[in-house]
Amino acid sequence: MKATSSAAGLWPRPPGLPAPVFSDQRWLDAIFLHWRIPESVAARYMPAGVRPDVFDGSSWVGLIGFRMEQAGLGSGPGIPYLGSFNEVNVRLYSRGPDGTRGVVFLSLDANRLPVVLATRAAGIPYVWSRIRHWPAFPGDGDPQHALSRSGPARSTDDFPLGYSVRRFGATAASSNFAVIPHLDTAAADPLSIFLTARFGMHGRFFGRTAYIPNTHNPWPLFAADLHGFADGLVGAAGIGVSGAPESVLYSPGVRTRFGRPGLVGAD
Repeated sequence: MKATSSAAGLWPRPPGLPAPVFSDQRWLDAIFLHWRIPESVAARYMPAGVRPDVFDGSSWVGLIGFRMEQAGLGSGPGIPYLGSFNEVNVRLYSRGPDGTRGVVFLSLDANRLPVVLATRAAGIPYVWSRIRHWPAFPGDGDPQHALSRSGPARSTDDFPLGYSVRRFGATAASSNFAVIPHLDTAAADPLSIFLTARFGMHGRFFGRTAYIPNTHNPWPLFAADLHGFADGLVGAAGIGVSGAPESVLYSPGVRTRFGRPGLVGAD
């Protein structure tokens, strides 16, 4: 695909993945929405020893929706039911003391309660929510068919893709956003690469700062237009933004693997 090769030339080389592989999974129909925020705001959420990563003089906050598919333990097959779900996360961008780039998650909404409980026990801020990937495309029939496909949604410049999130509770945060991807327009600019070429997460685990690495091929990235937007998740995470996102991207997805976590600053 021409768009993929155009972006790939700008991507940093994915780092080697420390053995053993802890999980193999696919991320499909990814929507990336991003806003500038002051570096001082992002710094409040960085774990010890980690600083905000900056592009064009700003930190960035992202609202990202995608479909997790076939997530499994190790290099084994995907776990039935629990290995496939919808996720929407709010994230910041980080650099470790050795310069390693990553993300810091402020929240991760998922519609599988056992997944939420297990990851929260490990210190990852998952939230149990109703999440719908929408809409079904002409000829798909039941909208639930869009959730059960094992591949990326069929999209053209005429039909939007989006996610609808409802956290449980009468006053809980919600989000609705959709984009119209332009599959003939590669997103290969430096900002798009900065926001998506991330190979791990920084976080606090049992009082220590750790880094969980992953690796994958370059995202096939496309420009997209915002089709609809009403979000409360970014604000619920403590970050104030206003207006439309500055960066709007779509990707049909990638396959990724996660490796052994390591403590930040440990010898």
